[in-house]
Amino acid sequence: MVCIPCIVIPVLLWVYKRFLEPILYPFISPIVSRFWTKKAVQETAADTGKGSATCKAECNGTADVSEANGVTPASDKKKD
Repeated sequence: MVCIPCIVIPVLLWVYKRFLEPILYPFISPIVSRFWTKKAVQETAADTGKGSATCKAECNGTADVSEANGVTPASDKKKD
């Protein structure tokens, strides 16, 4: 059996988005725009190519920090 909030909350959100938001949005938007004035940071095409391969590998999580410094990490695996 599904709990009551799991049914009621999505239905209330749907009713708000479908019927109430078109009526309330013109009144709420000027108030919200005063608090939410910052624009999203946009990355330019010139910034996408900057950085070294080591930095890109570290940022992507593909390289270990010790590997970037030239030190090879010791293996933790058992050798038979």
